Amino acid sequence: MLDETLLDTPEGLAEADHRGLLRGAAEAGARVRTAARNAAEAGIGSLKPDGRPRAVLIAGPGAAATHTADLLGTLAGPGSPVVRLAPTGVAPAAGALRWELPGWAGSVDLLLIATPDGTEPSLSLLAEQAYRRGCSVVGVAPPGAPLADAVAGTHGLFVPMATAPYDQEEPLAASSPGVLWALLTPLLALLDRIGLLDAPPEALEKVADRLDTIAERCGPAIATYSNPAKTLAAELADALPVVWTEGTSAGPAGRRFAAALAELAGRPALVAELPEALAAHGALLAGPLAASADPDDFFRDRVEEPPALHARVVLLRDRPIGGLTAAPAARDVALSHDTPVSELEPEEGGELETLAELIAVTDFAAVYLALASGA
Repeated sequence: MLDETLLDTPEGLAEADHRGLLRGAAEAGARVRTAARNAAEAGIGSLKPDGRPRAVLIAGPGAAATHTADLLGTLAGPGSPVVRLAPTGVAPAAGALRWELPGWAGSVDLLLIATPDGTEPSLSLLAEQAYRRGCSVVGVAPPGAPLADAVAGTHGLFVPMATAPYDQEEPLAASSPGVLWALLTPLLALLDRIGLLDAPPEALEKVADRLDTIAERCGPAIATYSNPAKTLAAELADALPVVWTEGTSAGPAGRRFAAALAELAGRPALVAELPEALAAHGALLAGPLAASADPDDFFRDRVEEPPALHARVVLLRDRPIGGLTAAPAARDVALSHDTPVSELEPEEGGELETLAELIAVTDFAAVYLALASGA
């Protein structure tokens, strides 16, 4: 059950925030600036690439690496495929995870290692394996981590992760807003330098400014009625989020939102891209999860029983190419099944800015849902 009164009690939210999630969301802009500075000091701006790599391989643990690979792959497009190296192992612990290079990896490929830990022995071995194969290696991890020495031993480039003092107080959640931007920003700067995407320093500064603006609009001191993140969290209190995305940037933002809801708030969510989402989830909205599928039962114990879980569509939209949009059809399908719709659309700006806004608002919403539901 969601304690909606807690949403408008900043002191209560701060007391419930044992993992520093609100601080991570509020300081996302500062993380981008620090990470960009760390990247510049590490020498990314002075790199002289020989050309585009054939493929970009990304290795790292958990949702942070998954989201980073998804975002970079979307922004880079098909020019140089971005491939995430998924780990194997018997447990999600630093010492148990194992990574391996694909058999085809070689001197024309680039390996990126992104981890908020840096103590994983297999990542250090992966860097050595890449060096023997002739791959270029770049690592982003907390300063002083064993991975830093491993990357240096491969004549690779190591960028210290932008951290905050409170990061050491509790284990970092992989879906934490601070973790994402601390790992993603240096890699954006790197891929800009080698010509895979457009993320010059001025674009990263605009991203930081947009994140600051969202933090002001969605902060804990802003009341629910004028706070889009708190409003979305309240709307999802007893709902199964069905996240539909439209536009290039909205896809990875929707997938990250679903992952953050699961990890931070313990809530299931479904995600799909329009227009195919209408076919993929049409039967779901017509089934027992539709709002009209559970008629009020006079004999139901309304005190002891939790409310029935019904679908709610969350429509995340970037501006579609060519002005074509499936949003009207999406609204019609949802409303024809008595399914409510929540919509988020970023203000105008560059691709990185609009992506940052969608991620920031949904990050705040996932955090508020986690705190107000006691997750």
